[in-house]
Amino acid sequence: MAFKILIAEDEEITLKHLSYALEKEGNAVTGVKNGIDALKIIEKEEFDILISDIKMPGIDGLTLLAEVKDKHPNIEVIIITGFGSIESAVEAMKRGATDYITKPFNLDELNLKINKVQEKKRLENENIALKVSLGLDKDAPFIAKSKVMKRLTDVIKSITNSDCNVLLTGESGVGKGLVAKIIHYTGARKDRSFLALNCAIFTEELLASELFGHERGAFTGAVSSKQGLLEVADKGTLFLDEIAEMPPNLQAKLLKVIEDKEFLRVGGTRSIRVDVRIIAATNQNIKALLSEGKFREDLYYRLNVMDIYIPPLRERKEDIAPLGKHFLERHSKKANKKIEGFSREAMDMLMSYGFPGNVRELENIIERAVILEKTSRIRPETLPQSIKLFQIETIDPNRIKPIDDLNREYAEKVLEFAEGNKSKAAELLGISRTSLWRILKK
Repeated sequence: MAFKILIAEDEEITLKHLSYALEKEGNAVTGVKNGIDALKIIEKEEFDILISDIKMPGIDGLTLLAEVKDKHPNIEVIIITGFGSIESAVEAMKRGATDYITKPFNLDELNLKINKVQEKKRLENENIALKVSLGLDKDAPFIAKSKVMKRLTDVIKSITNSDCNVLLTGESGVGKGLVAKIIHYTGARKDRSFLALNCAIFTEELLASELFGHERGAFTGAVSSKQGLLEVADKGTLFLDEIAEMPPNLQAKLLKVIEDKEFLRVGGTRSIRVDVRIIAATNQNIKALLSEGKFREDLYYRLNVMDIYIPPLRERKEDIAPLGKHFLERHSKKANKKIEGFSREAMDMLMSYGFPGNVRELENIIERAVILEKTSRIRPETLPQSIKLFQIETIDPNRIKPIDDLNREYAEKVLEFAEGNKSKAAELLGISRTSLWRILKK
């Protein structure tokens, strides 16, 4: 991982020596001879590390450290000090310096300290990523029993070695977020951050701040600088859900990031370079939005290098049973219950249901049933009323029964309700005991 490093050192020979050695390691190095010039260039450019001598003309290293940590807290600072000035180095560490090195210094030791900074930054980004993506489990299962989902799996496998941007389309709840995770964790960036941002839940100002970050004072409440998700996801993947909800102004800025691989924070003047793979998703008709001028055509073609459509659950009923089993195992464990499966009637009801909310609705139904169920199998009684009403309103040719069968089933249930008292059951049905006997015998 190459760094952008700024060296502030008033001894020209030392400055040249350091610059050459650090550039040889693949870093981008800029050198200045005093703290004032260092502050000026930091206002114009973004740096990862500042290496500063503690004694310089103009402003000394400790003053420079304080200024940098106040305005640019993300910059790591390594202080250079003379062998007899260890007290100054200790003071620098107290004020926020990452490390120090003494003159005359060993270049291997300096590179080791820079590697430590690199590891520190990597862990910080992973921690930020973890906080942002809580609930996004890279080991989440992908149920693909139906032919259409197996074809989708083949498409995902075909782009394993590609780094192309992807546009996922499909109804709400079909699993676009899960597919995005699978694409990331089976690709070349699998060891890097995977972050997700829902573009529909923020105002334009907040969405810009979440995406690009902001500088201190950029708007009311911006009391300190903040990294955006594009910055945190550098070398990784950013999943932009509900991309069609992104305002036109931000669409243009995102296009610039994709094309130029750089952007400005909100309120910032320094370009920040990033290498991020974009996976976007929408449940809207993107072609209709293009024709209406509500979505930028140039951005669409940048995102749509690979278009993957995820069909609704009602079009892949073979996936209902295995998905149901998975969700049952997950929520039974969470509820500390031993529920082994579904009764045949309960599974038949699920198989015949239309699932307007798709996979997300199926999981919600199973979670509710687990909470309510008191036996070892999910029964129709613990499924929502909406499924039962759907069954009444929907005629499935494969489930049509003869009238005699329906009459018998109904009579049996009424008899059960009457606790086996046939006279009472006949009275409830409005028929004679003889008629009830005939219905039960058919």
